[in-house]
Amino acid sequence: MLEQVILFTIIMGFLICVLLSPLFIPFLRRLKFGQSIREEGPKSHQKKSGTPTMGGIVILLSIVVTTLVMTGKFSEPTVTTFLLLFVTLGYGLLGFLDDFIKVVMKRNLGLTSKQKLAGQIIIAIIFYFIANKNGFSTVVEIPGLNFGFDLGWTYVFFIIFWLVGFSNAVNLTDGLDGLVSGTAAIAFGAFAVLAWNQSEFEIAIFSVAIVGAVLGFLVFNAHPAKVFMGDTGSLALGGAIATIAILTKLEILLIIVGGVFVLETLSVILQVISFKTTGKRIFKMSPLHHHYELVGWSEWRVVVTFWTVGLLFAMLAIYIEVWI
Repeated sequence: MLEQVILFTIIMGFLICVLLSPLFIPFLRRLKFGQSIREEGPKSHQKKSGTPTMGGIVILLSIVVTTLVMTGKFSEPTVTTFLLLFVTLGYGLLGFLDDFIKVVMKRNLGLTSKQKLAGQIIIAIIFYFIANKNGFSTVVEIPGLNFGFDLGWTYVFFIIFWLVGFSNAVNLTDGLDGLVSGTAAIAFGAFAVLAWNQSEFEIAIFSVAIVGAVLGFLVFNAHPAKVFMGDTGSLALGGAIATIAILTKLEILLIIVGGVFVLETLSVILQVISFKTTGKRIFKMSPLHHHYELVGWSEWRVVVTFWTVGLLFAMLAIYIEVWI
């Protein structure tokens, strides 16, 4: 029975995105919700200017509908499902505001960094208090070892760091056609397996709902992209994957499952540190995917390579958690 629910969840998430996107993309075009391309970015990206963005709205709609319908087929949704959807929609709303300011109000940088950070922190704190009130553990476990440490009330700072960090990490990765859609499908697929292994079936259903949604979106987001997810999608996906890791007590393992997102973020951090301290850049451009574009790789080659690396990271994480 549960296996069928998982299968139908992926199919439903996929079909909602595949069926709604052809209706939503022309709607975005009519509203002139087109992507603005940074002048300092790779020159080859200038042709993408005007491509409809905010496609993350369709992804979020698919996730919410699929999760609620399919979780209801298995059992009554609990606080776990509420927390997953709360963070996902909360970060999605922040992303939507950011996108709206960029494409409608023509402010290319969107929300200020302080505004975005404040919103992310508030959502993280609310998540912590709801989880804490419902008895969720504050122990952080080390992957592959029968060992963990209880952070107690300071766990709130860990949650803030994890949610803010990974939502921004996924956002940074969203710079090439299909890059985040593919890597997210792999990462959430890995967490579906890990949640299933823990008998956390609500989380498994939520995870595969996202897998179906992003694969359906990938049909239109693969190169050459007909639509971008925007911050609406990328911030929501980053918040969602961090929440899953927290609720399954696999917080540290997220560093491996989301290895591509971590590497992309590290490339930005290292680039900034190097330039500020030595005046030299380590990479031709950061995040890392732009570096490979500028050394001559095609966009499709970069994306497929990163998908492959993401798959290897996911397999390593499953091996560490399930078999070690």
